[in-house]
Amino acid sequence: MMMMTRRAGLAAVLALGLGAAGSALAAEPLKVGFVYVGPIGDYGYSHQHNEGRLAVEKRFVGKVKTTYVENVPEGADAERVIRQLAQTGHALIFTTSFGFMNPTAKVARQFPKVKFEHATGYLRGPNLATYMARFYEGRYASGVAAGRLTKSNKLGYIASFPIPEVVRGANAFTLGARSVNPKAEVRVVWVNSWYDPGKEREAAEALIAQGVDVIAQHTDSAAPVQAADEKGVWAIGQASDMSRFGPRSHLTAIVDDWSGYYIARVQAVLDGAWTSTDTWRGFDAGMVRLAPFNPAVPAAVKAEALKVEDEIKSHKLHPFTGPIKDQSGKERVAPGKVMADADLLRMNWFVQGVIGDMPK
Repeated sequence: MMMMTRRAGLAAVLALGLGAAGSALAAEPLKVGFVYVGPIGDYGYSHQHNEGRLAVEKRFVGKVKTTYVENVPEGADAERVIRQLAQTGHALIFTTSFGFMNPTAKVARQFPKVKFEHATGYLRGPNLATYMARFYEGRYASGVAAGRLTKSNKLGYIASFPIPEVVRGANAFTLGARSVNPKAEVRVVWVNSWYDPGKEREAAEALIAQGVDVIAQHTDSAAPVQAADEKGVWAIGQASDMSRFGPRSHLTAIVDDWSGYYIARVQAVLDGAWTSTDTWRGFDAGMVRLAPFNPAVPAAVKAEALKVEDEIKSHKLHPFTGPIKDQSGKERVAPGKVMADADLLRMNWFVQGVIGDMPK
């Protein structure tokens, strides 16, 4: 009888131990990976994605463990990095640059139990979602301020690569400027890089030498803002508030805020409710906003730009509402019509007012 009692006690202890181990296993943090094309210290695009990652860690203390890899080239290196994250137990992986699209799709097919999210692309699958912000909304609103502030009617746009997102941004900036100043022209300079402070500074200085007095950028370093500050012209920051780099020149910035999206998607995984989705939101969802305006900006100019921001946010205004003509004068959007998202997503032409060619 005593032996049976001891055996029963041992069984109870073993069961208790297994239960504790099971609870510990269930409490393992969700591993979430992030892949960045630039350094987190760029104070631009990758910096803002990393701010979103930090917001996730703050919200889900003890429940989530995040990993990030920065400065990942778009191509074979990206595929290697993404696969390594999948192999090391990351259940959710965010890849944050357009050039990561094909590598992400390939690895997603190889790891069907891992959930992937790709920023700015269009390939989706059962375990691959896409997301993007309507950056062009901020570019249009900042263009309104630029159109009012320019004295030379020459604006500059430092562009990275000729992909639809960048072309769309240059066009939106131009449309915003010309909505209040039809004489404004936007000179586009291509640097063929997302992050190259040297090339970005050279582009800014070349534009200023041409008489440009407001510079916008679709690149990620603060070099253009610094160059503008030295030369006494206005600059519009990219992705984050860059005013610390050009306190005299920084007009405003198009701020990307990924925090809400990342928190929601991580919560969906924790809840077992994650599905493959396609998200493209802007001012209305807080994914895009304008940074505080420079105190030197006239109150009327600031008020006008903020009014445009509010009208876009409430869907009273769409930046790509016709009539819109391209550089050749051909009508691309009829009066009163709004360009469809499908057309915005494949935009490969410049609007009237843009000075510059599309690289072949």
